[in-house]
Amino acid sequence: MTSTTHDRRSPRYETGSLTLTGAVAMGTGVMIGAGIFALTGQIAELAGELFPLAFVAAAIVTGFSAYSYVKLANAYPSAGGIAMFLEKAYGKSMMTGACALLMYFSMVINESLVARTFGTYTLQLFDAGGMDWLVPALGVGLLAFAFAVNIASNRVIQTLSFFMAFLKIGGVAAFAVAGLWVSGLSFKSVGLTPAESGAGGFLGAVALGILAYKGFTTITNSGGEIVEPHRNVGRAIVIAIGICVVIYVLVALAVGANLTIGEIVASRDYALAQAARPAFGDYGLWFTVLFAIVATVSGVIASVFAVSRMLAMLTEMKLVPHSHFGMPGSIQKHTLVYTIVAAMMLTVFFDLGRIAALGAIFYIVMDIAIHWGVFRHLRKEIGANGFILVAAMALDVVVLMALLVVKATTDVLVIYAAIAGMALIFAGERVFLRAR
Repeated sequence: MTSTTHDRRSPRYETGSLTLTGAVAMGTGVMIGAGIFALTGQIAELAGELFPLAFVAAAIVTGFSAYSYVKLANAYPSAGGIAMFLEKAYGKSMMTGACALLMYFSMVINESLVARTFGTYTLQLFDAGGMDWLVPALGVGLLAFAFAVNIASNRVIQTLSFFMAFLKIGGVAAFAVAGLWVSGLSFKSVGLTPAESGAGGFLGAVALGILAYKGFTTITNSGGEIVEPHRNVGRAIVIAIGICVVIYVLVALAVGANLTIGEIVASRDYALAQAARPAFGDYGLWFTVLFAIVATVSGVIASVFAVSRMLAMLTEMKLVPHSHFGMPGSIQKHTLVYTIVAAMMLTVFFDLGRIAALGAIFYIVMDIAIHWGVFRHLRKEIGANGFILVAAMALDVVVLMALLVVKATTDVLVIYAAIAGMALIFAGERVFLRAR
């Protein structure tokens, strides 16, 4: 292979091409797209009247988790983000490759979750009874659009993410305030009574709620492309999480003010659209669906942008196999294709509940590995506080165990799929590294 060909094939990153505002827009784009629209009903089903508090608890757990990422990003800003962090902790080992792939697949799962949410909300505008196939079809169409946008430059993605994030945050905030105003602040499904599943159900809901905030990792995965990364990556993460927790709680209260828990659970895949009906009628429904579409489109675009770069970094680090399959262009373009195809397959074959649970399991396991790696190998080097790291691991373990217990009694197939997926990832990584 000539040097020219190598340059053309290697990952291409645009240093300094993302501003602080652009990074925040990208992070909130992923978080709000997956969080409030896709997960409100799922969380209410597990947490009962406590579901707004589940979002707050998830933010607290995420805050502890974000500590490691902020410390790592300040010390080692990289377009590979988590892949590079894991390598710093574990070297070029099976642990690094496998845990990075868990993060990769959790993000791909998140993209399919948002894509199906796009389809579900869009259909609320039409009488599509008996045409359930349209949900995955619309989701696949969104992923194809995200691919086209991501072929463009970072400047195009940043501009689009900022514009759509502005619309989305304003629209969702307007929905929350108006919903609370129309309800007269009568929170019919918000209280201190937990669901029948009790504390375990609440903690399981918190585990799903973490997915609503995990989009901050898209910022770390693009760290090498952010202006002044040592300073701005951490700031972007903190700002994005802060914006999202305020919006999530307001929206959860608005939904709880207009629907009973039974109504939220019955419409769990499109709870916000359902909540708009009694409050605002058809106009409210159209308004909510419009902003759900904006949220999901921007969420998928931002997530695909970050995760394809992460896989390209893993390829460059020689921790995963790679084949061009005859495709022209850089490795990053190839990983973009692989990411979109995998997300499309999940969108077609899995429903929202299973996608959310599987993504949460993969992400939390990887998150524990990050904290342990920092605690065991990098704590002194990056100046991390050991107590915060231990607290972050403990919180992750508690909510993960609670989610597994809930799923063991309601949908054990999710647990089998998670175990099988992780076994394949670790075994495949071991075989690849031995044969390399």
